[in-house]
Amino acid sequence: MKRAIFFCFSLILILSSIPLSASAYSYGDPNEEKVAEVYKDMQLKLDENPPNFSAAKSLFGTVKEEIDMHMGTEPGEVIMESLNDEDKEATIENMEKLLVLNIARRLESIENNFAEYDNSKKLLAKGFATYQALSPKVEAQNAEVDQQIKADFDAALEALGNPGLFGVGKKPSDIEAFKMKKEEILAALQKEFNIASLEVGHFTETAEEKGPGKKDWTDLSNIRNWIPIIIIVGVIATVVAIGIKRRRS
Repeated sequence: MKRAIFFCFSLILILSSIPLSASAYSYGDPNEEKVAEVYKDMQLKLDENPPNFSAAKSLFGTVKEEIDMHMGTEPGEVIMESLNDEDKEATIENMEKLLVLNIARRLESIENNFAEYDNSKKLLAKGFATYQALSPKVEAQNAEVDQQIKADFDAALEALGNPGLFGVGKKPSDIEAFKMKKEEILAALQKEFNIASLEVGHFTETAEEKGPGKKDWTDLSNIRNWIPIIIIVGVIATVVAIGIKRRRS
């Protein structure tokens, strides 16, 4: 009986620790986008008097490799050139264009893998986090456009639907509605930031966007993610039942 109790406690400890390790490994904070965070930090350094181009360049260096991977080398090279030239206005302008391209990349990835709800929701959150970094400038130029873009992101989220938990709270998805909101968002951003094209070229998708390991199994909205928990609980119940039966016999 003591062995059975020890085994049960061991399984409980394993079960309770799994979500923590899986969460740390998977996506980080879905409501943050590293490139957008670096942009905000670079702004602070460039707003110093005099502008701290050395610190801004170091900050950009932390994301340049990722940018090169997803968008080709040209955007990173242009930004590094403006930093080397110590051109504050050009650096900020090029970073803003980069963020718009990043939003386009996120939304395109969602459309191409629309049925993958968990991943799409995370990518949309990252796309919106990117927009939040740009929002103050858009709002300053046209508050109505800023509110409309935010409303379009909300509508895009609704269009993803929701698979629900065991069917409870299930909402149908609508890819056509998503496409419409995606186009409205990108058209508004393209106009506000005066970007000739939102084509980012061919880029390598990360494990976050493609591949068998992309889904965060700790998301309990997916019924398949309950299977390991159900199995472990079943094993615990069986062990306890056997231990009680042996004790009585």
